[in-house]
Amino acid sequence: MTHRTLLRIAAAVAALGWLGYTHWHQPGTGAAGRDAPAAPIPADAKHFRLGALEFSACELPQKHSGATTSAFCAPFSVPENRAEPDARRLDLRLALIRSDAAAADRDLVVFLAGGPGQSAIDTWPQIAAAFAPLRRHHHVLLLDQRGTGGSNALRCPGRDDAEAAPTADVGEDFDPAQVRASAQRCLTAVREHADPRYYTTTDAVEDLEALRQALGAPRFDLVGVSYGTRVAQQYAMRHPDGVRSVVLDSVVPNAIALGAEFAINLEDALKAQFARCRATPACARAFGDPYASLGALRATLRAAPRTVELRDPLTFQPITRRLDDRVVAGLVRMFAYTPETAALLPLSIAEGRKGHYAPLLGQSQVIAGDLSDLAENGVQLSVVCSEDADRLAPRPQDADLVLGTAIIDGLRAACEIWPHGARPPDFHAPLKTDVPVLVLEGELDPVTPPRYGEQVVQTLTNARLIVARGQGHNVIGRGCLPKLVAEFVDRLQPKMLDAACVDALGPTPAFIDFNGAAP
Repeated sequence: MTHRTLLRIAAAVAALGWLGYTHWHQPGTGAAGRDAPAAPIPADAKHFRLGALEFSACELPQKHSGATTSAFCAPFSVPENRAEPDARRLDLRLALIRSDAAAADRDLVVFLAGGPGQSAIDTWPQIAAAFAPLRRHHHVLLLDQRGTGGSNALRCPGRDDAEAAPTADVGEDFDPAQVRASAQRCLTAVREHADPRYYTTTDAVEDLEALRQALGAPRFDLVGVSYGTRVAQQYAMRHPDGVRSVVLDSVVPNAIALGAEFAINLEDALKAQFARCRATPACARAFGDPYASLGALRATLRAAPRTVELRDPLTFQPITRRLDDRVVAGLVRMFAYTPETAALLPLSIAEGRKGHYAPLLGQSQVIAGDLSDLAENGVQLSVVCSEDADRLAPRPQDADLVLGTAIIDGLRAACEIWPHGARPPDFHAPLKTDVPVLVLEGELDPVTPPRYGEQVVQTLTNARLIVARGQGHNVIGRGCLPKLVAEFVDRLQPKMLDAACVDALGPTPAFIDFNGAAP
């Protein structure tokens, strides 16, 4: 697909001594819910064996940086199509981040990245701080899901910089023929090294179980973020014996079709965020009703799109971008993801109404940088087209919302071209388990709102939902939540967690001008 079309779809789905030790027995559980410690990795170890896998010291590169992350890596391969084990095999990129403990617990924490399409290993530097308390007793496993990162990524053809959209926008007027043509170009490129029917959540779940068996069958503590919560739920359904605990951050319920409710979820989040501005005297005086101002800005740009020149905030090179109402809708959606960028929205919208578009576009360039892998990755289509496309009904009632109907329309058109993999009959059934589960939600999440967490915990017997006030999407690293997650994984008592510290979180006050919020 072209960069612009795939960014549009990315918005829809819009990323886890042992030396010579050859077998990891099924662990017993010690005091306070923790599993017994495993044999330690010597401080100066360069190699060790875990189950059938040989790990060696390695350095994981960090994007846009010369820095690296110390880890242990091991070769691990799986058949692309498990019905043909002697056909194409996939080398999956695997890394282990060592615990701070001399002898870590036997259970392994597994980080499941979002997307679909994010690389767990490439995403690790951004989320590592949230896992620091967990690493006091646990090693962390990072496995790039098949089709992402270093695991036979389903990369689509690049694009001309002249065609590049500034962020995950919903694009110009929807053209289904163009979307289908772009999907076909991507499919042609991907088929040179992959069969996209076998890059689904279900395939990823079986890869994870194959990894567990190769490691000697330890139990996993699954930590899923956004789309990674779907992988976690599916794994817990298919392989309950392999799961010790589950953390679901910004959860996608199994019953939800990816993309179906993005427009209404954004609308609810924006109205709640802007209501805070109207309720704050300084913000209300400066901006009035930001939602009404957004509508006026979009109407202006719908009637007369602009060509905007600015300097890229990362490279400082001059760039030119086309700005219309659909592009603004996509920019606003990305701003709404975090409280820090949401705090800039009323000011950025007000500046746009004055004809000053650089604040809106400049910040979007920073946000869009982390979406490039999603934008050029076909995994999201393999996932959505196999698992959700037949449940994505048109929603004409969304036409007047900020995001409109382009996401659903675009996915439906692309999935007419993209091959569909198999989906288990109970794929969309809710997770039912006695395994301890901690669900985290942001109060103002524009993608996976708190009601999703409420829906998921209804069928869980040993679960707790924590809603972080004033926060957006992906909250595991916020405030005291890293400490609470570590306590949960150590003790396995979600309902006994003292979550009063989460009340200290709240929304970031809206910027009144470029010096910050009102005093």
